[in-house]
Amino acid sequence: MDQKRRIGIYGGSFDPVHVGHLEIAKRAEELFEFDEVVFVPALVAPHKLKRAVTSHLHRYAMLALATNDDTSLVVSTFELEAPDRRYTVDTVAHFQGEFGEAELFFIMGADSWAEITTWREWERLLSMVNHLVVTRPGVELPIVDLPGDVRKRIVDLRGSSNEKKIKGSVGTGTIFISDVVMMDISATEIRRAISANRLTELKAWVPDPVARYIEKYDLYRDFE
Repeated sequence: MDQKRRIGIYGGSFDPVHVGHLEIAKRAEELFEFDEVVFVPALVAPHKLKRAVTSHLHRYAMLALATNDDTSLVVSTFELEAPDRRYTVDTVAHFQGEFGEAELFFIMGADSWAEITTWREWERLLSMVNHLVVTRPGVELPIVDLPGDVRKRIVDLRGSSNEKKIKGSVGTGTIFISDVVMMDISATEIRRAISANRLTELKAWVPDPVARYIEKYDLYRDFE
């Protein structure tokens, strides 16, 4: 019997996309043997309405440049094409329809996980597909008040061998927690560094084509 396709769905503002995002995608791809990882840049992330987000055209262009050489990494414009604000539960439902019988995993960082109970229809979201929560090095995973049935679906992979792959069907609604990516990079710090004209740091944090794009269009100069 053929194994179902496995696809990672990686949502976020990606403002800008950096090597940490790419490392998460690639390590998750290896750990779960994904056929592809789909980056889904948000038009306006509901939980980031209090700060200005760089034009979606720039963020999409930077993602396209960052993933151009890897056919297993793709960029979706689904949320960018929406005239209204989209919620993750709607995005996941869209990809369930698009990918049919494929086994889907939604990828998020620990900061997003900390706010999961504030997300639209979050309990439904956690039961629709599998999830991968990626923690940062040395940072404790936030304690989230979850119902018992949700806690039972959590599989903590932290501290396990980075080479161990998750094979076979894991069911739907499993929540994996991993520290497989030992890289601590913040988009906020990148924007702050650019604003302070620390461009040598920029080249270490983002792929070269993205660094050139940021300099060409003079992005993030007014970050506060």
